[in-house]
Amino acid sequence: GLDLGTVAPSAAVQTLDGKPADLAAVIGKGQPAVVEFWATWCENCEALLPTLKAAEAKYRGKVKFVGVSVSVNQSVRRVQLHVAKHGVPGIQLWDAKGDATGKWDVPATSYVVVLDKAGKVVYTGVGGKQDLEGAIRKAM
Repeated sequence: GLDLGTVAPSAAVQTLDGKPADLAAVIGKGQPAVVEFWATWCENCEALLPTLKAAEAKYRGKVKFVGVSVSVNQSVRRVQLHVAKHGVPGIQLWDAKGDATGKWDVPATSYVVVLDKAGKVVYTGVGGKQDLEGAIRKAM
């Protein structure tokens, strides 16, 4: 994973409708961000979803939430259907070629990175139980 205090790198991703996007540009600067690398088949991601939804509802407008779905064993269509069915919060992106997964040194799905207003990493974690509330407070 990314080291604490480093600036999150730029990476080539796509919107779920196939348009090219730059992960760093989507995240932007000036407000904290929560970025999760996830997959439709990931049990930890499913376990973390209620925590993510609660954090997004609480911090909507103050913190940017971005999901990056990995391209391993899933299609963009499957991701679109999963997002719609389960109400996955935030801006959803597709890591078609694994560029973000590689540049962000993603160790596993359910990998969460929380960035402060300057785009610096203040938290990284993996698993279905993470203290997103505490991580977001560090970023504020």
